[in-house]
Amino acid sequence: MTPQPPRGRFITFEGGEGAGKSTQLRLLADGLREAGLMVVTTREPGGSPGAEAIRALLVSGEVERWDGVTEALLHFAARRDHLVKTVWPALERGAWVISDRFADSTLAYQGFGHGLDPEVIANLYRVAVGHFSPDLTLVLDLPVEKGLERAGSRGGAEDRYERMGLGFHQRLRQGFLGIAASNPLRCAVIDATQTPDQVYADIMATVRARLPVP
Repeated sequence: MTPQPPRGRFITFEGGEGAGKSTQLRLLADGLREAGLMVVTTREPGGSPGAEAIRALLVSGEVERWDGVTEALLHFAARRDHLVKTVWPALERGAWVISDRFADSTLAYQGFGHGLDPEVIANLYRVAVGHFSPDLTLVLDLPVEKGLERAGSRGGAEDRYERMGLGFHQRLRQGFLGIAASNPLRCAVIDATQTPDQVYADIMATVRARLPVP
């Protein structure tokens, strides 16, 4: 019988707008590949053809396009397709999957940001995701004003969430920090005000301390 590859690991990046998640995800993926690991990078909303189609509905258009419940339903529909088509098959192959956002973003954005009842989000999670969760979540934290300044400088059409008010983004930051404090075994907060190299050094040190990197 051919031995099965060991199950991979699932790492997620979380944080507010402009925190540097995409840059650090690429750096971490390169570092893990250099360590000999098979790595798949992905994002939410998105990461599969169906989820990417839903992404277009969420990240562009008018700020008031959807209410919190509709947003949460769309995010979990995209998340289910992402897991079924991309994440779970890669983990079964033994790959390490790194995602730019996962379910913590729904709790932060739609829960803390829009005021949606956390129990509603928890129920949707049970239906769409089940008992599955990331092995490690890296929360990149920096002051809201700095993050929005960074995000604004990159431009692009996917700016619907960035255009939401300052109070919304303040609630997001506190939401992510609260999620990390409530899940210390899974989450680690990384100071994103540092240089990209310093942030990456902290991230790699955290990954090596918590997961079996060769």
